[in-house]
Amino acid sequence: MNKALSIFLRGIVIENPLAIIMIGLCSSVAVTTSVANGIGMTAGMVFVLLCSELIISLFRKVIPGNIRMPIFIVVIAAFTTMVDIIMQAYFPDLSEAMGVFIPLIVVNCIIMGRVEAFASRENAGHAVLDALGMGVGYAWVLIGMSVVRELLGNGTILGFQIMPESYQPVLFFVLPPGGFLVFALFIALNIALKKLWLGQDYKGGK
Repeated sequence: MNKALSIFLRGIVIENPLAIIMIGLCSSVAVTTSVANGIGMTAGMVFVLLCSELIISLFRKVIPGNIRMPIFIVVIAAFTTMVDIIMQAYFPDLSEAMGVFIPLIVVNCIIMGRVEAFASRENAGHAVLDALGMGVGYAWVLIGMSVVRELLGNGTILGFQIMPESYQPVLFFVLPPGGFLVFALFIALNIALKKLWLGQDYKGGK
């Protein structure tokens, strides 16, 4: 497998930012009570991650090492502000539902972690592939959690009734304890997928 493909694929399962690296968890549990929130959060995160990694990678050789963290934050904050403004303008209901979690993308550990650990050391092409891979990995876990929680907690998906009318929604799944339970199940699923992906017994670690 060539390096470019490996960079893209590893973020999906092997180094999944939520289920393996386990960063950016607070917002993940908080916003996954509905699929709409999950999609909105995913779109915002992937946009900011992709743009931030690309810009930092392009200018990595001219960014002074002693002030790199403030510069990273400014870049991330700029793209986060763009997402926040666009969401308020075109998706006001979603923006209101997401509340403070869109502005807080600026301090999300996934973005800062990838910018610092990868984009600041690799070329732009590899940075884009890393962002896309991590984005796909983030998306399938976050949106998957949203589907499970909304379906079991409300009987709906994207507001459309899926369960029979006789179904009694399980409130537990839209509460924080239910979020942690569903997240634990997705961690277990990702570990099983990682074991299959690597073709060997999973011994832990990253």
